[in-house]
Amino acid sequence: MSDNELKIQEKKAASPGGETTSNETFFAPHVDIFESEQEVTVIADLPGVTPEGLDLSLEDNILTIQGRRTLPAQTGRVVLEEYESGHYLRRFTVAETIDQDRIEASLADGVLRVRLPKASPAQPRRIEVKLG
Repeated sequence: MSDNELKIQEKKAASPGGETTSNETFFAPHVDIFESEQEVTVIADLPGVTPEGLDLSLEDNILTIQGRRTLPAQTGRVVLEEYESGHYLRRFTVAETIDQDRIEASLADGVLRVRLPKASPAQPRRIEVKLG
């Protein structure tokens, strides 16, 4: 496997990385990653996250997906609670072969789709030599 290929990694718990002063709970969203000759596509499940609660950033070749969700306030006594409250956080290292200026993302029905187009390789060309 070359350095430019994606590597399948084991599922990990969310870790904000570095120090944090937040006492909030973060979960690693489930993702699917697909690679073609032209692009890499990341699909992440972020149920309950609105576009306003989504922060998608790229810094130092690290793609960070952070989703904040607000659960509606419930009235009455809790009889059963299986749905944990918290937010989402996942980070990926982006290969140098990705054209970072053409990254696109969309969020619909709690599913984030990030399209990471690969940069076109430099094409051979003839260089004109001027006299003088």
